[in-house]
Amino acid sequence: MPPATDTTTPDPSVRAALRSPRLLRTEVLGGLVVALALIPEAISFSIIAGVDPRVGLFASFTMAVSIAFLGGRPAMISAATGAVALVIAPLMREHGYDHLIATVLLAGVIQIALGVAGAARLMRFIPRQVMVGFVNALAILIFIAQIPHLVDVPWLVYPMIAVGIAIIVGFPRLTRVIPAPLIAIVALTAFVLMAGAGVPDVADQGQLPDSLPALFLPDVPLTWQTLQIIGPYALAMALVGLLESLLTAKLVDDITDTHSDKTREACGQGAANVITGFFGGMGGCAMIGQTMINVKASGARTRISTFLAGVFLLILVVGFGDIVGLIPMAALVAVMIMVSVGTFDWHSIRPATLRRMPKSETTVMLATVAVTVTTHNLAIGVIVGVLVAMVLFARRVAHLTQTHRELVEDEGGVTAVYRVTGELFFASSNDLYTQFDYVGDPERVRIDLTDSHIWDASTVAALDAIATKYERKGKSVEVTGLNAASAERHDRLSGDLGMH
Repeated sequence: MPPATDTTTPDPSVRAALRSPRLLRTEVLGGLVVALALIPEAISFSIIAGVDPRVGLFASFTMAVSIAFLGGRPAMISAATGAVALVIAPLMREHGYDHLIATVLLAGVIQIALGVAGAARLMRFIPRQVMVGFVNALAILIFIAQIPHLVDVPWLVYPMIAVGIAIIVGFPRLTRVIPAPLIAIVALTAFVLMAGAGVPDVADQGQLPDSLPALFLPDVPLTWQTLQIIGPYALAMALVGLLESLLTAKLVDDITDTHSDKTREACGQGAANVITGFFGGMGGCAMIGQTMINVKASGARTRISTFLAGVFLLILVVGFGDIVGLIPMAALVAVMIMVSVGTFDWHSIRPATLRRMPKSETTVMLATVAVTVTTHNLAIGVIVGVLVAMVLFARRVAHLTQTHRELVEDEGGVTAVYRVTGELFFASSNDLYTQFDYVGDPERVRIDLTDSHIWDASTVAALDAIATKYERKGKSVEVTGLNAASAERHDRLSGDLGMH
């Protein structure tokens, strides 16, 4: 069999994009569209966190620019996010802005430590159906976030959104030179200005800053009590941000058929949060919605688009705040609705797919979606999805373990031979104890594990318990057929686990 070959196509490098007018145009326009989409999001997340809109906007700028250099996934967008805002909102209410910034700094340090410790390698333990649930839940949350912009608004908003969606869907059939979302934003803004229509705009979301971010050091005492206050929030923020960023990086890997450095991404997220904290930002992580705009809608592939998203964001809100404030929210809502539709894995809910897919796999996906949408916390949803997958996997594997008994007569007399097939671990070995005829068996019993494997201490304890029960009845037990790993584990633990 010939060795497998890597058929992935590498993304263009920054140098290649700078040398190609076509690629550079794609990166520049992608960054511009993302910057426009970031503005209302950053303001909304600032409101959720209970901070001034400038805190979220500056965080989005510093996160995007920093991760463009430090991150391990080109073209991925990091900025202030709702997941982080939800975590730090209670801290802001109870202890204030300085404690919030101290929390952001500590969370960044924790993320760097987790990255160095190899936490990114744990991504391999996240099942595919959890990833599908993560993507579907995020698509639903992106859509839900648009609902407030659809309620109690002038009737003109609805046809404007419909026109925006039509432009985003239809314009790529004419040309892909300019991203369709940018055309939709410009067209609808021009319509509002020419028609003088009174519809909600970006300026209604909050005051835009008129100055550049400055260095900021939180005024908190460096005491154990401070660490007790900010520690739990910093740890939660670090885990939520890291999990969302690594899952988003994996999603972009799948879309672009390329690989990314997850360890570098983990460390980069931490460093970006530290930098953001020193500039008074609320911290953040990867944003799947804006990343999908950049990668799928705009076709960007390099760090240039990420860097320019941050630069354009700062230029727009500081230098052209009055103009940006005129952009109708209907245009941005249309963009985010199409991002939601494009993000959702529609194949996963087709009747044909659901019929073929094992019920346990569908359960994992639905559990991930349900918990994430209910809690509005992607980290909790993913953790629950992984736990459900583990339980269902253990249950399924445990039922694959079988025991066959036969009586064998040789020179020494009759021996009861139990041949065990399947994997022995805590879920399957707990039932093993009940599958022996302790009363009816002859004086010699042999447990043949040739077609099995011992994975944990629970199995060794179960075998010890079986042997002890036979010995109490004056019968001997011999365990045979152990492979090297199982024999080593059995010899090391047998007799030292107690409870027999």
